[in-house]
Amino acid sequence: MAFNNQKNNYRKLNSNNKNQNGYNGNRSYKKEDSFKRENGAFEETEDNGVVVGRNAVRELLKSERNIEKVYVKKGGGHEGSITVLVAEAIARGIPVVEIEAQKLDSIAEGTNHQGIVAIASMKEYSSIEEMLELANERGEKPLIVIADSIEDPHNLGALIRCAECAGAHGIIIPKRRAVGITPTVYKSSAGAIEHMMIAKVSNIATTIEQLKKKGLWIFTSEAGGTPYYETDFNCACAVVLGSEGNGVSRIVKENSDYIVSIPMYGKVNSLNVSTAASVILCHVARMQRS
Repeated sequence: MAFNNQKNNYRKLNSNNKNQNGYNGNRSYKKEDSFKRENGAFEETEDNGVVVGRNAVRELLKSERNIEKVYVKKGGGHEGSITVLVAEAIARGIPVVEIEAQKLDSIAEGTNHQGIVAIASMKEYSSIEEMLELANERGEKPLIVIADSIEDPHNLGALIRCAECAGAHGIIIPKRRAVGITPTVYKSSAGAIEHMMIAKVSNIATTIEQLKKKGLWIFTSEAGGTPYYETDFNCACAVVLGSEGNGVSRIVKENSDYIVSIPMYGKVNSLNVSTAASVILCHVARMQRS
């Protein structure tokens, strides 16, 4: 990858200030995608401990969370992966109860449960300090994802899955005007949420300022920015992604260090937020490890 004329525009510390094996709290670089917010996010109970679907329950069983009970569809035959999940639950001493499909539908609040639902303790939210400590423990530069006003639970769940696969150390979501952690988010993350720290904050813009003070550079994904592949992400950074209706809020963009974009060459002018996240986050992960 060549940066050429762009490179002088990036503020970097000297190489002897870079911590290649861990995060030392200094901002190593500073840099710069587009999504619009969807209308009509639907109501769903936030984090009531209900974990829905085979992949989500599988990852839950791998985690350290307390699991109260596992429900399976009565008369379902317990074929394939459900048989394995039931056996694992029983081995851990977790009660497994067969119930009618209608009752299972009710517990899952309409989410496609694939014949299995678990009831667990609620997922605990994390702090930004815990995310940075995780990066330090791994000997990695921090990579934090900020979800700005994403209202669709499928999008947030898929974003969490992308972030976990890219090795991100945490995701920050706002308390208001955005979807929280719901059964649909769990299922859409394919269980990745069990391995991801999530912080819930009152104000995204204020949180960005806090991250800057802790040495992170803020890259906001929005239209009209520098192509992501011309941007140097080899630093402690946070990547901001907005939803597909209104994109990232104005104040968040103004508080960002850099705006980055994924160039579009077809007739459709934007990607789904989780698809865009997979492109950018995997690129960031590769550069941080180069």
